[in-house]
Amino acid sequence: MKRNKGDIIISVLIFSAIALTITIGLVNWGVTLLRSIRTVAQREQALQIAEAGVDYYRWHLAHAPNDFRDGTNQSGPYVHQFLDKDGNILGSYELTITAPPIGSTMATIVSKGTIASTSISRSIKAVMAIPSLAKYATVANDNMRFGDGTVVFGPLHSNKGIHFDGIAHNLVSSAMATYTDPDYGATRWAVYTESGAGDPNPPTTLPSRPDVFMAGRQLSVPSVDFAGLTVNISQLKTLATTSGMYLSPSQYGGHSALGYHIVLKTNDTFDLYVVRSLQTPNYNCLADSTSQSQVQWGLWSISTPLSNSSNQAFVANYAIPANGIIFVEDNVWVDGQIDTARVTIVAGKLPDPGAALDPNIIVNSNLLYTHLDGTDSIGLIAQGNINVGYDSLDTLTIDAALVAQNGRAGRYYYNNDCGSSYMRSTLNLYGMIATNIRYGFAYTDNTGYDTRNITYDPNLLYGPPPSFPLTSSFYSTQSWQEVPSQ
Repeated sequence: MKRNKGDIIISVLIFSAIALTITIGLVNWGVTLLRSIRTVAQREQALQIAEAGVDYYRWHLAHAPNDFRDGTNQSGPYVHQFLDKDGNILGSYELTITAPPIGSTMATIVSKGTIASTSISRSIKAVMAIPSLAKYATVANDNMRFGDGTVVFGPLHSNKGIHFDGIAHNLVSSAMATYTDPDYGATRWAVYTESGAGDPNPPTTLPSRPDVFMAGRQLSVPSVDFAGLTVNISQLKTLATTSGMYLSPSQYGGHSALGYHIVLKTNDTFDLYVVRSLQTPNYNCLADSTSQSQVQWGLWSISTPLSNSSNQAFVANYAIPANGIIFVEDNVWVDGQIDTARVTIVAGKLPDPGAALDPNIIVNSNLLYTHLDGTDSIGLIAQGNINVGYDSLDTLTIDAALVAQNGRAGRYYYNNDCGSSYMRSTLNLYGMIATNIRYGFAYTDNTGYDTRNITYDPNLLYGPPPSFPLTSSFYSTQSWQEVPSQ
């Protein structure tokens, strides 16, 4: 079969065209792949620049923990160039900072990293916070004892020893390794139990005992600085006098009164009364009380009826201050209910007058939140005691974080010589307790509150009441996530 001479040329052209098409396709694919690799590298670099922005602001907060304007005192966002080791500009990060709301330490930083001379950017959102003293369900500066039947869900800590016979769902810790239990006079491990077979005495190694300490126990951990709370009280007084509310020692008719009564209300206000008359104990009640050697013992109950101005005199209704701080340089009775409010009430005198004169906070009627999701928050900080008085409700509910700097949170000893209120039914506490001296709302002879339900409020850890004492001065990262760049 004869072929035309042009057939070969045609075949060559066809195959050349195919080869050229494939070659062009491969070249374009290579260019696209190279561009894609470069884009991936640039996107990774943009993410690292965004991370550098988060790291920078964490460093900034370590040096200026209350500055959420990048040292400029101007509204953001704040843009910083990102340089290599030779000073060449690789890109920039843009910071959008959301300061903590009142009563919280949680700050939000959004860092947008952008490559120089491109539109390639990636963003990171980080939440940073400082843990408050309310990281514990109970924290004490004294020996503590939790009896059989006690169930605690939050962490417990004491700077001294803890005898725990209940069930702890969270960590139980002590700043000591061993201590002498004052209830038995024996040297024991600083966190121990007599439940079941009990724990051996030192130096025999402690067993794990997950049936009691479900999350474990720790010894010789750093102590909590209760003495340092004096500094915090001083700061709170300054904040109250500048932008909160400061109440000087109570007076009525030009004469010294006995303190104040604050009734919180659900419309972000409170009624203020001057306390003029307290219930007085009878002779037998007073005599029996001396066996306990309790400092500032008393009934700590306003005379009734409360509507009688000779018992308490109405002053005015006030708005809860914007910074949420009310500082009272006197004893103060607190009750009522809040709704989406955050408030810290402080009873203190500076310089500290000493245990016999330290102001106290007393709660005899319900002190309530409307919401238990962290929206509502009450802090009670007493230089002396947090008292539940003699004439308290039979079923009393307290929603608050309680701090007794020099004294204790609890109820004084009252027996049947005092009257029918010496025995109470149920105390419900939702919050936390910090106490310098061993706390308690009941006694071994069945006086006080028969049932004590203490429930830790986990919202207090990073969303405590306004200007509540903190356990650190450094922010830590609570969450980190990439978010779409705007």
